[in-house]
Amino acid sequence: MADYGRDLRMVTLDAKRLRALAHPLRVRLLGALRLDGPATATALGKRFGENSANTSWHLRQLAEAGLVAEDTQRGNRRERWWTAAQDRTEFDPGELSEDPELTGSLASYLHAINAVHHDQAGTYLATMQDWPKEWRGAAELSDYRLSLSARELSELNRRIQAVVEEYWREPEPGDVEVITHWHAVPLRRQERDADVTDVI
Repeated sequence: MADYGRDLRMVTLDAKRLRALAHPLRVRLLGALRLDGPATATALGKRFGENSANTSWHLRQLAEAGLVAEDTQRGNRRERWWTAAQDRTEFDPGELSEDPELTGSLASYLHAINAVHHDQAGTYLATMQDWPKEWRGAAELSDYRLSLSARELSELNRRIQAVVEEYWREPEPGDVEVITHWHAVPLRRQERDADVTDVI
């Protein structure tokens, strides 16, 4: 759960942090701790269908990279609680992809993020009728095709992020937590067969 009462903690992915996140379960563990707050390895294991020993091992890998930390305000010797060490992650995929040793880690991380986004949208669609009409009307699943330069796409992304940041505030009565996804990727069009002609 985001703490709106203070500045959001941000980390930039470097090679070590990227390698730590290059596993789908670790991406989900970090996301759960950021979204829902501190938890034990046992509780997280039950949530994701993993045994607590495996979940605990992955949490320790995230801790070594500084992405999660032990929550010393909770638990005891037998029950170890974990918390996210940051609220937001930023990274430059263009820069990280320049290192051939990180190609696999970057691909794994981005695929895991994409899977989480897919699951979040799917969960909403599966429960859409449970939401009041005003919320069903407010939700959005759209795509837009634009012709842009790389510079223009970077600017578009920056401006959308700035708009999203304008809406960070303390929760108010009637609010629900909303997740936003923004994907902006180059589109590789299918090559037409040489013998196919347009029909007007």
